[in-house]
Amino acid sequence: MRIEAVQGDITRLQVDAIVNAANGSLLGGGGVDGAIHRAAGPELVGACRPLGGCATGDAKPTPGFRLQARWVIHAVGPVWAGGDDGEPELLASCYRRSLEVAAELGARSVAFPAISTGIYGYPKDRAAQVAVATLRATPTQVELVKLVAFDPETHALYRALLEGEAQAG
Repeated sequence: MRIEAVQGDITRLQVDAIVNAANGSLLGGGGVDGAIHRAAGPELVGACRPLGGCATGDAKPTPGFRLQARWVIHAVGPVWAGGDDGEPELLASCYRRSLEVAAELGARSVAFPAISTGIYGYPKDRAAQVAVATLRATPTQVELVKLVAFDPETHALYRALLEGEAQAG
């Protein structure tokens, strides 16, 4: 699997699936969650309602509707509480479960936002480390993962981690 760091708007990417940093209700919210719901259209919330929410660390798929991506994989990340409440394990689970769901859907390319780093308060550097390490360690049929940063700081963190692994590997 190839992992790339990109900066931009996840709702505009041409990939098979995008991951939504969702809340437990799956019914929309702020940040990337709100942006994905707005871009996908009102059909998305209609597809999320019957799913009955989602547990922290898990992921559930819906169609992408008006997005360029065929699917949206809704992953619920942990709220940062200092790092001793299982946050790293729950965040890693989001990335693993999203890859598993993507593979079940037959997706070959998946874009991830920086899960939990917005209103959930997960430190960007720690979240980036968990994301890259988990993706590298998870066997999958997915061929391309794009780590999508909305801001330059997160993009630089992803690039440093990915370039460091390329040099070390």
